Amino acid sequence: MKTAGTLAACAGVSLLALAWAGAASAQDTAVEEVVVTARQRAENLRDVPAAVTALGQSTLEAAGVARAADFVALTPGVSLVQAAEQGDAQVNIRGVNGARDAQASFAFVVDGVQMANPAAFNREFSDLRQIEVVKGPQGAVYGRNAAAGAIIVSTVEPGDEFEGSAKLSAGNRKSYAGDLRVAGPLTDKLAGSLSADWRRTDGFYDSQFSDGAVDRYRGYNLNGRLVARLDEKTKLDLKARYGRLTAGSIAYNAVFALPSFASVLSTPSYYEDVNDHDFAFQNNVQHTNRQEAFEASAKLERDLGFATLTAWTLYSDIDNDLVADGASASFGFFNASASCAASIAALNAKGVTLPSPQYLGTTAAGSFFGPYTPTTCDGYQYQKRDQSDLSGELRLTSRSDQALRWMVGAYALRIDREVGVATGLDGGGEIPRSLYVPSSSAYSTEQLYWDDFKSDVAAVFGHLAYDFAPSLEGSLALRYDREERKVHNLVPTAARTKYIDFDGPAYTGGAALNPGLDTTINPGGIKDQKKTYDQLQPKIALRWKASEDWTLYGDWGVGFKSGGFNSQGSAATVNLFINPVRTAAGYKPVTIRDDFDKEVSKSFEIGAKGRMFDGRLTVDAAAYQTDVDDMQFFEFFVGPFGLLRVVSNIDEVRIKGAELGLRYKASPNLILEASGAYTDSEIRKNSVRPDTVGNESPYTPRYTWNLAADYTHPLPQNLSLHLRADVRGTGPTWFHVVQDQDNPTVFELSYGALGRANYAKSRRDAYTTLDLRAGIEADAWSLTAFGKNVLDEDYAAEVIPAPEFGGSFVSPAAGATWGVELAVKF
Repeated sequence: MKTAGTLAACAGVSLLALAWAGAASAQDTAVEEVVVTARQRAENLRDVPAAVTALGQSTLEAAGVARAADFVALTPGVSLVQAAEQGDAQVNIRGVNGARDAQASFAFVVDGVQMANPAAFNREFSDLRQIEVVKGPQGAVYGRNAAAGAIIVSTVEPGDEFEGSAKLSAGNRKSYAGDLRVAGPLTDKLAGSLSADWRRTDGFYDSQFSDGAVDRYRGYNLNGRLVARLDEKTKLDLKARYGRLTAGSIAYNAVFALPSFASVLSTPSYYEDVNDHDFAFQNNVQHTNRQEAFEASAKLERDLGFATLTAWTLYSDIDNDLVADGASASFGFFNASASCAASIAALNAKGVTLPSPQYLGTTAAGSFFGPYTPTTCDGYQYQKRDQSDLSGELRLTSRSDQALRWMVGAYALRIDREVGVATGLDGGGEIPRSLYVPSSSAYSTEQLYWDDFKSDVAAVFGHLAYDFAPSLEGSLALRYDREERKVHNLVPTAARTKYIDFDGPAYTGGAALNPGLDTTINPGGIKDQKKTYDQLQPKIALRWKASEDWTLYGDWGVGFKSGGFNSQGSAATVNLFINPVRTAAGYKPVTIRDDFDKEVSKSFEIGAKGRMFDGRLTVDAAAYQTDVDDMQFFEFFVGPFGLLRVVSNIDEVRIKGAELGLRYKASPNLILEASGAYTDSEIRKNSVRPDTVGNESPYTPRYTWNLAADYTHPLPQNLSLHLRADVRGTGPTWFHVVQDQDNPTVFELSYGALGRANYAKSRRDAYTTLDLRAGIEADAWSLTAFGKNVLDEDYAAEVIPAPEFGGSFVSPAAGATWGVELAVKF
């Protein structure tokens, strides 16, 4: 009913506005031309032979864009998941998704400098001038990780006049935000800017047994910039950013998928639809995510007359960790610990109950636990992902006012990355933020994946564009990337467990912290590894200006994501704990490796861009087909070993789709927008899980659509009323390759066929959100009331099926957010 009401309201408002404003003159209502840098040179949007969504400064301000989720919601065919931790943003563009613990699927560029760390996408987007979302493989232009596209952010440069701005907002759930910026000339050839932003919220989902909500957030950033005009032809741009945040993490509930248990025990909650789950957070460990980021870059541009020389370098250091409750209490490996028994007794004394189908008995053995319980029986998890990287690019770009235009360049990158995932014993107090805690501690480490990764990247690239006729351009781009990756395991080889065991009687301890270190399982131990991944990435395009108002284009290109290494010992863990269950049930083993292959995508696209009604209406349309080889996919395993995160490859995925975008300037004061994207995807081969062939590409909504209305009405005393409404619809979404089908689980070892899972109810349903803004504006200030998801649409932000666990980990989306915002300029 909420969705139907939203659609009806938006349709009615749009039709009324069109009728009311239909008589506006063309002179007052032509849509202004948009200049983009999608091909690393300034061009009119209609001249670029690619699908580009460009959001200008006026749109970004009117829509209140401050975080990545804000501008993604304005872009058809693009979706975002950011539920586990702040630095973990999964962006899906046209069915190609980034994989946790691998690289992003898109190039992220800020003021001409390409970011290498996926966690860099987690930031406040302030001082915005324009955001471009380029869809389809862009490897020939941006190289590694541009398999799905590119997101290009441009901010406001400090100029030769002093200016400043400040903004404060307050909303429900004790949500507050503020930012301050000052900019101006320091000398006749040097300008600078300083800015700071701060944001906090208590979140929507409180934990019953630990302080703070699981989705709380506290963070700030400090930014500095210097732009020097060294001479008439040379500009130097220096930037630095420092940011810190503390937030909630792992905001998930378990939703079970065990239909036989539900039937035999007459307990429907054993087989629950992820869309109907009532969330309850009972973790006794405070779920906390911390991130500290530092970035410094320098970019030099010099006009050589025949070409422009651009050189930039970036140093980035982002540390990220989280602590949360454990996820494996149902396997009972800490049942014999004194802290487990004490916590159960204390909870029973308070009369605590657990959400069905969980059950709190008088002992751990007499209870049924899901993950993240108020007991200490599930232990804790500590995860760490620290990365520092140094990169640089040298590029020579020809003049644009000639028939043959060209660009050549080279790129280099060095990455040092440390990743660890630990499961430890919960002693009932404050959890130590350390990957390894010795067995003498009440918080001893019981399972550990801990590795140091190094990557060295080198690339050369070039681009040619030639005007065969005034209306016909052909272009060819070519890039070669080579990436050498190394991994060194850091797990202490002599350390032994107290409880978790895999080489003798269950849960008696004395085992290595990582199955890969057990010589009976993995005789060779965990050795250093090194692999090299390379790829040639061509792109060809043809653009025809059919008329002054219409451009048609077609392009074909290749995208590339490097392969890499999983946490060492992953294959041994899956082969020991997961695959015996699958083979006993008649299923093929899951072929997880300690490394994963490169991902290569090949895409063909045709499109049209035009304007009608004297420029009042702009149209963007595209259709495409993408074939992805070895699509990288994140798998989450839970079992009697604890938890395991790995990246696997889906051999072949085909994705077809179409997009349409309309922007109509109905009057000088009213802009209406409508856009939509439809995606048809299919897994054509999957050697990791062969029974998933025919399923859809994970994390890919079947469709997305947007409606927007932006209206400004003049008021007395040089004031104006500004109203904006944004409606976003997102189609049904599967989040795993295992979809509407059965799957064996580890519970079959004890319960036989009763433990078989079915994941038909793990698909997220379609949903619609409505955002509203209304404000009074003057030349130097504005006061705006805002609301996000104002109809309080209830939907899942993410669903992570753990097929052999017998359920999914589901995270709720934020509820209705409302508040007021005061902005001043000086």
